[in-house]
Amino acid sequence: MKDNYPLCVAVIGSGNIGTDLMIKLLRHGKHLKMGVMVGIDAASEGLARAARLGVATTAEGIDGLLAMPEFRDVAIVFDATSAGAHRRHAELLGAHGVTVIDLTPAAIGPFVVPVVNLSEHLDAPNLNMVTCGGQATIPVVRAVSKVTPVHYAEIVASISSRSAGPGTRANIDEFTETTSRAIESVGGAAIGKAIIVLNPAEPPLMMRDTVYCLVDDAADRGRIEASVEAMVRDVAAYVPGYRLKQAVQFDRIAFPAQFAPGGDRPAQGLKVSVFLEVEGAAHYLPSYAGNLDIMTSAAMRAAEQLAASRLAA
Repeated sequence: MKDNYPLCVAVIGSGNIGTDLMIKLLRHGKHLKMGVMVGIDAASEGLARAARLGVATTAEGIDGLLAMPEFRDVAIVFDATSAGAHRRHAELLGAHGVTVIDLTPAAIGPFVVPVVNLSEHLDAPNLNMVTCGGQATIPVVRAVSKVTPVHYAEIVASISSRSAGPGTRANIDEFTETTSRAIESVGGAAIGKAIIVLNPAEPPLMMRDTVYCLVDDAADRGRIEASVEAMVRDVAAYVPGYRLKQAVQFDRIAFPAQFAPGGDRPAQGLKVSVFLEVEGAAHYLPSYAGNLDIMTSAAMRAAEQLAASRLAA
């Protein structure tokens, strides 16, 4: 029975993200049980670690998973591979009625940021976790848009080069496209833009994220600040290293013509600047790899709430 509790889950992708997620599930899973680790390299450290921890493994990818007897109990699959590979994975797993939580930028299912819109998609067969930059910054854009219309939002995600593995580097274009779309559809901005910076500094720096929102000059600064601070606390409930680096900043600027609301450009606009830092929990990855930690933490939070909703049904 795939609805036995705790729910049995599988992780596809035995790299850094998949391995970190496996360790989180083994240590902190409440409604979830780590069932299978799936890879394509029999010599990978992730598969070796999974075997040492007593987790069933296969180095035959999605086909190997589907052929395993353990698959009969799998209710949720986390995909930590690539956008290209996920398209096939989603099709095969969907045919078996398995819920998929997608940690790639494939964007087949709805964009999900747990603190913003997970409750709207608990029945979706495929949940897309956007990107690390999206998980870190979209909550802030949404916090501002709850108070006042956001005419334009731009985010800059700066991560250590050491924490950007082959999957991240191969998906840079998908990162910017997916994050920009989610800034609009989930964050609530009329226009969204995303930028990623791979920082080669040594020693490695923690993930830093900057969020700029352009709003009306008359927007209530106090309410915006309070909304952002409340949202940061909500994210920190499942990503403890997520924090504001300084107080929310406000600057009056000339309103750019291309972002004129309703076609009428006011003389002045208000730029809201929010500066964030994400420190990883160091379950498997180093603490500077907050970009990877926020993805695995958000994916696990989504799966836990999915399992809890099924348990309550």
